[in-house]
Amino acid sequence: MIVNKAIDLGQGKIISIETGKMAKQADGSVVVRLGDTMVIATVVSSKKTPPPNQDFFPLQVEYREKYSAAGKFPGGFFKRESRPSEKEILSARLIDRALRPLFPDGYLYETQIIVTVISSDQINDADVLGGLAASAAIMVSDIPFENPMSEVRVGRINGLYIINPDINELLESDIDICIGGTNDTICMLEGEMKEISEAEMVEAIQFGHTAIRKLCALQSDIANEVAKPQRPFIPLVIPAELTNVIQGLCETRLKELAYTPLAKEERAEQTALIYHDIVASTVEHFKAKISTEDIAADPLKALCVNHHIINEQIHAVEKKVMRHMILDDAKRLDGRALDQVRPISIELGIIPRAHGSALFTRGETQALVTITLGTKKDAQSVDTLTNSADKKFFLHYNFPPFSVGECGRLGSIGRREIGHGNLAERSIKMVAPTQEEFPYTIRIVSDILESNGSSSMASVCGGTLALMDGGVPIKKPVSGIAMGLIKEGSSYAVLSDILGNEDHLGDMDFKVSGTKDGITACQMDIKIDGLDYHILETALEQARRGRLHILNEMEKAISSCRPELANYAPKLTSIKVPVDCIGMIIGKGGETIRSITEETGAEINIDDDGTITIACSTSEGTNAALATIKSLTSKPEVGTIYIGKVRDIRDELGAFVEFLPKTDGLVHISEISSTRVTKVSDHLKIGEKVTVKLVDVRKDPRTGKTKFALSIKAVEQGKTKESGTESN
Repeated sequence: MIVNKAIDLGQGKIISIETGKMAKQADGSVVVRLGDTMVIATVVSSKKTPPPNQDFFPLQVEYREKYSAAGKFPGGFFKRESRPSEKEILSARLIDRALRPLFPDGYLYETQIIVTVISSDQINDADVLGGLAASAAIMVSDIPFENPMSEVRVGRINGLYIINPDINELLESDIDICIGGTNDTICMLEGEMKEISEAEMVEAIQFGHTAIRKLCALQSDIANEVAKPQRPFIPLVIPAELTNVIQGLCETRLKELAYTPLAKEERAEQTALIYHDIVASTVEHFKAKISTEDIAADPLKALCVNHHIINEQIHAVEKKVMRHMILDDAKRLDGRALDQVRPISIELGIIPRAHGSALFTRGETQALVTITLGTKKDAQSVDTLTNSADKKFFLHYNFPPFSVGECGRLGSIGRREIGHGNLAERSIKMVAPTQEEFPYTIRIVSDILESNGSSSMASVCGGTLALMDGGVPIKKPVSGIAMGLIKEGSSYAVLSDILGNEDHLGDMDFKVSGTKDGITACQMDIKIDGLDYHILETALEQARRGRLHILNEMEKAISSCRPELANYAPKLTSIKVPVDCIGMIIGKGGETIRSITEETGAEINIDDDGTITIACSTSEGTNAALATIKSLTSKPEVGTIYIGKVRDIRDELGAFVEFLPKTDGLVHISEISSTRVTKVSDHLKIGEKVTVKLVDVRKDPRTGKTKFALSIKAVEQGKTKESGTESN
């Protein structure tokens, strides 16, 4: 049965959802369309019972863009889509983060969601359509999933909010935020803004939530019409006797540990010791009470001696202890107040050869951030369905295993690293200088050396400091902070600058970055239903205070950008030449421009309008390149003195000298010296550099060629006159 329903979200944004036509062997599939942009989402969930020791939900979310969707060929040698691009990975993360918390507790069946862009009008981005399509595919399947989720993008032009703005509208928008939510709550945020206020942020979210509710209702209507029976799913029930025994054995010890401020590593060691002791005690307790016959009569009793299940129950007690410590006593694991930021230390310029560097440490989180300045040749080529522009500002984030005291395999960059780097990049990009103001390609690299909470926000702070240390004229400093939430019933606590454990055991991870004047980027993941806007407003205001505190600490280290670039940064010099001279500068097969680069060490970029940018780390190289280019483009002028090279000698006639590139003139034998010259080769050698003066330009009436008359004697006579004037 084919079902197709559409909804108008206003301003001509009509979204349709269709199911029952494509990919019918998947557990669920839908096609979502906006304009001529279409995505197909499929979901398949294994019916094989997960192993009893599995403690995670194996959900795989993939987002793929087909170049054929826009009538394009993939770039590069292989004309086939290969590994996912950064854009595809970021889009997949948007879907995964919003959907994962909505699956029922205890559902651990392997599940795969694949979203594919099958048509692109190159105007409407398909990323948020992918989130809507993924949720709708699950809703029309037999997978137990009661609460539909929808994603929208919110923009704002001249104060007017827009749902799902296209790429042209986004160019004029001061907000670009993706919102994922259900009918009742917001579960995911990610976006960038041009220094908007906290109140404006809440307005944008509320505006987007209105559209999300409509899309969720549309999904429910389609699911009711399809009416596919749900597969049976009974979550694992833990015997009450087991939970009671474990709570009695470990609650006091875990509470004592929670109320003792410790470093991350020491806390982890003591926690592991408690887990080990409690597992051993629990197994010993139940082995004495449960016989083989008891387990045969009630298989659930086997859970009482299952190490994995016991560890899970200890973890539940640990989570409960920490949460109540915060809610009841307003006390945190490291002893801080709820809104207190950890101590901050900053060192600048510690990497001598980098073009700017900073070591930013906040508590047990540390980021070493460096910047590299390059030219247009260093820009990253970007080729997506909606964008083919070169990227000249980027931030790369690295999270090695030693940063959390672990051994690990160093392989390709993971989704988490790409996501964190993208958030930090969007945070700082809003204050970066334009290409007209600062015509460099800028690469920021954040290497996380230690991590115990919010290394992405440390990358924002460290990136800002490194740019200022390198003399990059950013508009304003940017800092970032990660907020957490503990919520039980009507009681809640918002935490500033969360630790790793507070993120793991809490209900929210809300990262907010910005300047003293407003928010530039945000990212939020929520693990619970029912986040109300009062809590959101509280978190944003607390984040603002924390952000300003961090900015104040950064200002103590460096109050403004350094007035000059670092010693080893390339210095850019621009000149403009006539367009018809470009070919002369490049030369046949690039011969001339290559020779300039080899001789001077400068990198030269030429734009179509005749603008030439010279990049060199030394002033000598820059000046030499400039002189060569000017000589290439200059016109011969009578009376001007040049330094030329002897190209040919005719003993009875004179010497031919190249005084401008590709331009020769004759120094007649009578113009070589004030004394009589009988043989030119007695005075000049081929390849010798000589100073000459252009004394005459005339056209040969027979051939029409321009001939240049040069004189060495005139230069010497001029020097003699100057010397005589000085002596007088």
